[in-house]
Amino acid sequence: MRSERHSYDQHRPHDGRCQRPATHAAGSGLLISLALAAVVAYCNATSSARLAARYPASGGTYVYGRERLGDFWGYLAGWAFVVGKTASCAAMALTVGSYVWPGQAHAVAVAVAAVVALTAVNYAGVQKSALLTRVIVAVALAVLAAVVVASLTSSASSAARLDVGDDATFGGVLQAAALLFFAFAGYARIATLGEEVRDPQRTIPPGISIPLGITLVVYAVVAISVLTVLGPQGLAQATAPLSDAARAAGADWLVPVVRVGAAVAALGSLLALILGVSRTTLAMARDRHLPHVLAAVHPRFKVPHRAELVVGAVVAVLAATVDVRGAIGFSSFGVLAYCAVANASAWTLGRGEGRPARIVVVTGLAGCLVLALALPLSSVLADALVLALGAAAYGVRRAVAARR
Repeated sequence: MRSERHSYDQHRPHDGRCQRPATHAAGSGLLISLALAAVVAYCNATSSARLAARYPASGGTYVYGRERLGDFWGYLAGWAFVVGKTASCAAMALTVGSYVWPGQAHAVAVAVAAVVALTAVNYAGVQKSALLTRVIVAVALAVLAAVVVASLTSSASSAARLDVGDDATFGGVLQAAALLFFAFAGYARIATLGEEVRDPQRTIPPGISIPLGITLVVYAVVAISVLTVLGPQGLAQATAPLSDAARAAGADWLVPVVRVGAAVAALGSLLALILGVSRTTLAMARDRHLPHVLAAVHPRFKVPHRAELVVGAVVAVLAATVDVRGAIGFSSFGVLAYCAVANASAWTLGRGEGRPARIVVVTGLAGCLVLALALPLSSVLADALVLALGAAAYGVRRAVAARR
């Protein structure tokens, strides 16, 4: 169950200031935003699961778009995924560093070390990565359960803080849903590992839908418990939401435990992110949209080892040199664009190909487009520029190939 919730306490990795754009945008409508993001994620996951069962190959929507819509759309989906998720990797690595060893220089050093270590784990094969992921999930869930119980059983807890007030605007709820979609995007990684999964036609669909459902329940329970003790305004202003919730509930002993759990959870997300980006890089390299040398698969470990190393190196450099405070918005736009291609691809499936219900596909596609445009303008413009550059590169490559 790997989501992209990058840590329990979302804050700026370098200076520790509040960075909860979803809570700030939604106000008291945070739970509505969470539900909306979950609906769009469910539709996208359903489309991806049906496509993954039919095309069990590394690359996910890059493969689906290419097979169902044409080479350009597959390329655009892959480009959006690789660029957006690489930035997400850097943000996640810095989150690990900020919890393990606060302070800019220290956090960067830990971030780079974490990227190197997890790249080595992924290099050793999917089975090693899966084992480490199970341990990380177990630790994260145990810490979350402790915070939830402490919050809900505290005398400071009040259900009145869950009421939706006038501060919840339509635009704010939509923008928060778009930012929260970042937390549900982990299911895409299962699809990108299609050719490394046993019996993909049988295992991939439940492997996507069941963890997504569990993730939604966990998010909802945690959000409700924290809101009952902090309220929407307190949550928006908190520098460390779950730590602050533990303090408000009178469980100060939980604060260091939350700190450890946050670092562990961020490590798990970073592990899964590097895994997914390298597999999409492999698929694009096979088709020469990226350097073909990255298409090599290790003869022993059966992993795209060159793609793993290149992705790890790029992420390490970004973590060491770039402030990625806007990475959540940037990544959300890229993932939403990627998922829009997945839904469009699922629309073309026939009845005998496991096509999802039309309402699911339409809701997923429309939801992706609406949420993407609801993101902060800076994220929309930055991502649109990156996608345009990617499309231009594709056009130049095709023109050169035609002349040859």
